[in-house]
This record gives sequence, C-alpha cells and structure tokens, in this order.
Amino acid sequence: MIVSFISLGCDKNRVNTEQMMALCLQSGMTVQEDCAGSDVVVVNTCGFIDSAKLEAIETILSVAELKAAGRVGKILVTGCLSQRYQAELLEELPEVDGIMGTGSYGDIVSAVEQVAAGQKFSHFADISGPVEELPRVISTPMHYAYLRIAEGCSNRCAYCIIPALRGKYRSRRMEDILTEAKALSDSGVKECIVIAQDITRYGIDLYKEKKLPELLRELCKLDFHWIRLHYLYPDSITDALIDTIASEPKICKYMDIPIQHCNDTILQAMRRRETNAGLHQLFTKLRSRIPGLVLRTTVITGLPYEDEAAFEELCDFLQEEKIQRAGAFPYSPEEGTPAAKMLNRVDSDEAQSRAELVMQLQSQVMDAFNDTRLGTTLEVLCDGFDPQAMAYVGRSYAESPGIDGVIYFTADRDVQSGQFVSVRITGTMDGDLTGEVIETEE
Repeated sequence: MIVSFISLGCDKNRVNTEQMMALCLQSGMTVQEDCAGSDVVVVNTCGFIDSAKLEAIETILSVAELKAAGRVGKILVTGCLSQRYQAELLEELPEVDGIMGTGSYGDIVSAVEQVAAGQKFSHFADISGPVEELPRVISTPMHYAYLRIAEGCSNRCAYCIIPALRGKYRSRRMEDILTEAKALSDSGVKECIVIAQDITRYGIDLYKEKKLPELLRELCKLDFHWIRLHYLYPDSITDALIDTIASEPKICKYMDIPIQHCNDTILQAMRRRETNAGLHQLFTKLRSRIPGLVLRTTVITGLPYEDEAAFEELCDFLQEEKIQRAGAFPYSPEEGTPAAKMLNRVDSDEAQSRAELVMQLQSQVMDAFNDTRLGTTLEVLCDGFDPQAMAYVGRSYAESPGIDGVIYFTADRDVQSGQFVSVRITGTMDGDLTGEVIETEE
C-alpha cells in the first residue's frame, strides 16, 4: 500500500507526522512524498486560528480534486482541525474518508488500512492521556531535527484553543527524550531544536519541579553542535535556566519567548501572568547574563481592550527593547475561548493593519541588528545551495529554520549541507545577510 503525508501548521505537528510515517513504514507500507499515485493521503492539519483552518480546508479540497480525477485513492484527515470539528468534517467534506484526533496518532496503521478497504474511519482518543512514545522518521534535512519534550498546554490563555485541541500539559519522561535524542545525534543531526507549547514547564507534572535545566545539561552531553530552544514562557524562566543557557556552549544564545502583548490590562484579560514592567526586567536580566543573546517573540494585535493607547504602548515596547526577531499576528476570535466572548473588540481589518504596522517597525529593528553584523565572522550551518541566488544558504545561531532570515554565502570549494563554515558577513539583502567563506570546519 502506498501512503503519502501532508503536514500543516507548526513543527510540533511535524513531529506527529514523522511518527505516523514511521509506523506506516514499520507495517510494510510504502511512504512517498508525492500525493499522486497514493492509495491513501493523510493530511495532518492545524486548526489553531482562522488562517490555519482555511489552509487545512483548501489543502483537503486540493487532494479531493486528485481523488476525483482518480489520481489518489482515499483521504484521511488527522490533527487539530479534525479534533476541533469532529462532527462537521465528515458531514461537510464528504470527500474525506476518515478522521482521527490528536490523541490517536498511534492508530494510524489501522486507520489507513480501514480507509483503504472502503470503511469510514473515525477515532478520537483521550487528548490528555500519557504521551505515547512512538518511533519517527526525520522529514527535515538530516542535519537538524525537532525534539518534542512535552505535549499539550495547561496555561489556558484566554485567546488560545490549544488546550482543547491538545489536552493538558504532559511532559515526556526524561529517559525517553534522551533515548530519542541519542538516536538523532547518532544519525548525524547537528542542530537539535527542543520544542513544546511551553518548554519552561517541562517536568512540573511528572517530577513536581521544573526540570528543563537538567534535561538541557544531559542533551549537551550528546554529539549535537547546537541546541536551540522553542518556546519559553516569560513567567517561568528561572535563574537556574538562565545559568544553564549561559554556561553551556552547545545551547544557542537564542530564546524564543512569546509575550503576545505588553499592556497590563490586556495581559490580565488574556490570563497572562506577566506585566509590562516584569517583561522589561526579564529582558534586561537575560541580556546582562547571556552575552550575545538574540531574542525572538510573537505579538498579537487587535486583542480585546487594545485601544489606540495600548497599541502605541506595544509599538513603543518593541522599539525600546529592540527584540531582534518578532512576528505579529492579527487577533482571531476562536470559538470556545473566553476571549471570543469579550467585548471591546477591535475591527478585524484594523487588527490586520496594526499587525502590518508592527512588522514595518520591527523590520527597522531587524535591519539595524543586521547592520551590526557587517564585517563580523559568523559560524554558519549550511542548509544547501540556492540555484536561484547562485550561492550557498545557511544560518548562524541567530536564525532558526523556517522563521528567521538566512545567510547567503559564496565559497571557493564545495560546502556540504550540514557542514559548519566560518562566513565573513559582507552585506545585507532584503533582511537577509550575504557573505563569503573564509575557513571551513566540520
């Protein structure tokens, strides 16, 4: 049987796709990249916000066109969209042959077999049950991979539907994480990207204390070159964690800390546990104790209670803090969340306009950061060769794959994907950097 997978949304979702692929391969199925010619196409969806839901539905409909043309057999939908709209999916999208929830990834083989046999399949397990330890294959380039250390979220921010889609926060056992990490390092992974909805709370449920510093120190004993951290919640960043990041050379001095906003009224309404003053203090502390630190964050514009003054406060905050990496997203009222029932809403067009304005302001911060790197020599991980740019492309510790800029560079000799090289930065180009190899190292 031939199966293909489409993974949408975040890299946490990607890991689930990789697990399903591994289970299908172990069962003797053939997994191929191209949908055409597949007996079953599995679409692992995101259902977090309106834009993600729209992308998921459009993807399903595009696969349905292939099905109608006889180029694919059956369609199986998994992930957050199916978890969120269990009843509606099969009714409103009759092209779909089966659905599974976010607690059922381990059932992928039986689901594919039943769907391929012409049976309608619908299965939703407990989304707050223990994290199921599953094998996985790597779908990223072999030199970097994501390591998921926990599932779900218990923060229950007022605007977020994630706990209803992924369940309560559940840490994986440290020994299971380290076994998987050892397999990744043994396979040649150079950059291990530690992910969860909130990695700062790792261990609090299993061990009754935050264990991220200990886990990171154990990961640093493995044969990784870089260890990158996504996502750290500001209210749970401890001195022990800061000391670990500062003292371990393998840990990238790069912290992804989603703040969402800085106005105290909005933060309180959103059930965030930070304050404007506290965020300023945190960033000051981090920069003083971790030299060379690069910060990434995300903010939401148009949240309930965001009047003009609150929006100006957000813009002032970002310009004052000069966070090098940031994304801004317009607020999407999600049914089933407390925020969706709040008054004092901002018009959706205005929310979008504010997000665009934030990104315009933020581009100036990022350009200024890039200017400070001109003439410096950076350690760069090569991601491959870009034939359109006629240059190699890679990243320093300051760029996470897929969300930040890249570094285009030239070299007098071949540079392999996954190789670390020293690049002298000579210019900037549309938010990216350009440079030339002055020395190559493994």
